[in-house]
Amino acid sequence: MVVGLLTIDLYLAGVTSLKEKRRIIKSLIARLRNRYNISVAEIGGQDCWQRATLGISFVSGERNRVHGVLEAVVNFVEGEKALEVVSCEKEIL
Repeated sequence: MVVGLLTIDLYLAGVTSLKEKRRIIKSLIARLRNRYNISVAEIGGQDCWQRATLGISFVSGERNRVHGVLEAVVNFVEGEKALEVVSCEKEIL
């Protein structure tokens, strides 16, 4: 069993309220879960308007599959226009 962990710090420029931020983050989390069958949660920055940290995990029997899915997730998030990836940390156990 191979476990992949991914932490992504996000900056949401132009967001002016927590309500707007929650709408963007909830939508992103739902799309990530549906597209990649991963576990995702907002793990930091819940009270900041323009910051968010997502924690992502994926489990598979193959190391290459875990690496590929996590890379695809990063590329997907980087392609989002409403936010900017500040940092990204990947760990494969």
